[in-house]
Amino acid sequence: MGVTIDDIKKLKELTGVGLTDAKTALTEADGDFDAALQAMRKKGLTRAEKKGDRETREGLIESYVHSDRIGVIVEVNCETDFVARLPEFKELAHQLAMQIAAMNPQYSTEDDIPAADYEAKKAEFLASDSLKEKPAEMAGKIVEGQLKKHFAEQVLASQTFVLDDTMTVEDRIKQQIAKSGENIRVSQFRRIELGISE
Repeated sequence: MGVTIDDIKKLKELTGVGLTDAKTALTEADGDFDAALQAMRKKGLTRAEKKGDRETREGLIESYVHSDRIGVIVEVNCETDFVARLPEFKELAHQLAMQIAAMNPQYSTEDDIPAADYEAKKAEFLASDSLKEKPAEMAGKIVEGQLKKHFAEQVLASQTFVLDDTMTVEDRIKQQIAKSGENIRVSQFRRIELGISE
């Protein structure tokens, strides 16, 4: 497979790297675009993780209304006002609002799950009849898996990204972190559905 200029441009666009880096990645992948994209995502995500502890005091509040029945307000933060004004940042915030409307997460990250909720769900799983005959160590691992699966569906960061099911929401945010060079996080959100009150 050859390396085309269109693939180089497309890879640059998707990952936020320079043309030279995009060309190198495609060359190393023998022109296989998907393999090059995967390699660049891994590099970008690694860089993004290093930025994850930096303070985020800027950003924006995005709103989204779906079919006049579901409304979402989400606060997405970054480090500088400059990044907050970029169209790509606004697009990310809009995508996150759409994700919340579609998937109704309860928490932004796993760290936001109240310990009481986690322990209550753990106790519920441990009390299951199907675990009574299992050895304690095996039961513990089964419950751990059940908890991970249960909360993955309720945690925004862990959910499969609705606009690209090859990544999670966390991957999508890290992709934007790699492009912008700044830490980005969802601080809070609220989802309202017509006829349903909390």
